[in-house]
Amino acid sequence: MTDRSVMYTVALVTTIETTHATIAYDERGSDLPLVLLASGAHDRHDYDELRDLLPPHIRTIAIDWPGHGESSPPRTSASVIQFAEVAESVVSQLCPEGAVVMGNSVGGFAAARLAITRPDLVKGLVIVDGGGFVPRSLLLRGFCAAMGRPRFLRRIYPSFSRRYMRARTPGDARALATAVATTREDPGLRTVTDLWRSFSSKDHDLRADAAEITAPTLVIWGAQDPVIPIKVGRRINAAIPGSTLHVFDTGHVPQTSDPAGVAEVLVPFLTACAAAPR
Repeated sequence: MTDRSVMYTVALVTTIETTHATIAYDERGSDLPLVLLASGAHDRHDYDELRDLLPPHIRTIAIDWPGHGESSPPRTSASVIQFAEVAESVVSQLCPEGAVVMGNSVGGFAAARLAITRPDLVKGLVIVDGGGFVPRSLLLRGFCAAMGRPRFLRRIYPSFSRRYMRARTPGDARALATAVATTREDPGLRTVTDLWRSFSSKDHDLRADAAEITAPTLVIWGAQDPVIPIKVGRRINAAIPGSTLHVFDTGHVPQTSDPAGVAEVLVPFLTACAAAPR
């Protein structure tokens, strides 16, 4: 088990078994659980700077997706549904009474889907530049098919990640380097290409079900995100009843570009979730 007696800026890595992979995760703090889900090709360290700014009574749990970081490769081809099921398994095992779930990109998709399918597990939802709310246009399907080819993705990812990161901080630089390294060779390369192919599937469309989300919802978006533009964040905000939108002058990963700004809106949201009747 993770030793929560250590300083919350230091975390011990442990693993948990799911149907799809052995998942590496670490915990900091105690009490109110906050489960953190990263973008595809990224790892749990995308949340390091943000976690350092949160009060120690917030129990943060950050995971590595299958084929990412210190987790094992997926046992079958990766997909958005597989990642969503991994998120559900992690939350149900580590936080059976529920948690606030925060996800970036595909992590945002997994968090939102969990709020729809298992509302009992989601005390609060934080979507950060999240996927799953974009029409499946011909252009989108073509781009996802191209990104699903290992040679193409491996070649393009250094420039692609620089464009979506809009890197300006040490955290951005680390996240960018991780994304490139993940897509250089298997199992990361295979996992990310499989994941991209699934982005154009019907499974990756939550628009019809967004109104069913009853958990308090905070939507965080980078105004300079070229992959999932701000208009999608506004669309999500309009679709989820009672949600709140905060926009930052960042790229696709606001928590590495402006961790202090994200913490400023996240902490009051977490406080409100903790105070809400169960």
